[in-house]
This record gives sequence, C-alpha cells and structure tokens, in this order.
Amino acid sequence: VLMDFSLPAATREIIDATTASGTPLVCGVTGLGEDLMAAISGAAETVPVVYDRNMSLGIAVLESIAVQAARALGEEFEVEVHETHHVHKVDAPSGTALKLGEAVAAARGEDPASMHYESERRGEVPGDHTVVFSSASERLRLDHSVATRDVFANGALRAARWVISQKAGLYSMRDVLGLGG
Repeated sequence: VLMDFSLPAATREIIDATTASGTPLVCGVTGLGEDLMAAISGAAETVPVVYDRNMSLGIAVLESIAVQAARALGEEFEVEVHETHHVHKVDAPSGTALKLGEAVAAARGEDPASMHYESERRGEVPGDHTVVFSSASERLRLDHSVATRDVFANGALRAARWVISQKAGLYSMRDVLGLGG
C-alpha cells in the first residue's frame, strides 16, 4: 500500500506511481484542488483508493451520526460546525470541518456553501470538532476531540490493512469502518 500524507505538490507523482504499479493508495492530503481530486478518482478506476481528509476512526463515526441526525431532524434545525486547532494550522475552516459540513449539507439536500462554520486557533490543540443542531426548543451537540495525533496514524494503518483486499474504487474512512460512503 502506498500512503500519501504529504502536500498537494507531491500528490500527482504519488497518484502516478500508484497507478503505474497497481498499488492500493491511502491518501489523507488536504487542500487538493479539483484537478487532483479528479486524478484520485481516475486512479480509483484501476486501483483501490482510500481518500479522506481525516483518518480518525472517531471522525468517521461522527460524520455518520451527523448525517443520520441531519436526515432525521430536518431543516427546522439550524446546523453549525465548530472546530478548534493549534495556532500553527493555516486553513480555516479545517478540512475536517468542511468534510462534516459537506456531509450534513448533502444529507439535507443543501448547498455546502450554506453551512455555518466557526474556527478557533489556540495552543497546541490537535483537533476538536463539534456539529451543533439547534431549533427554537432544543440543541444537539455531537463532539469529537483528539488527545494525540496518534489517532490519525492508527486510522491510516487500519485503512491500509482494509484497502489491500478491496477492488478498484474510491473509498473513505466510513467505508473502512463499514459505515457506508
């Protein structure tokens, strides 16, 4: 399995190497443009690819639960995605926050641009994410916090063990955990 957690500038070469060798790919590079996402989709036509902006098992479960909540609660509930990361993190909202917002928006049949995000940068926080559903009479908060960055490596290794037995296709961590794409 080829694993790519580098930077977008290196991802094209990684994709080319995986397709040329027929090697499954686990990719967690964030900030990829449409051209590189199309290249990943193209690679998935010939090799199995797990692509996800966050390799945490807990985030995959949070995303699945948030989608279920969005479908069940409907449009009478407003949705916010809150995220906190270390002061060195450049992107805001984070790729994980965007991933959660996009999943909720899709479940509600809404444009992902309509989602509300709140980003905070402080200390050395590896990553905290909360999806909040609010109505006039109640509030549901779904939280996930990372204590150490080990969770990302552990998730990537689980994805690598899983992807080697898959047929060509594009998968996410939700697929790795059997939660559906």
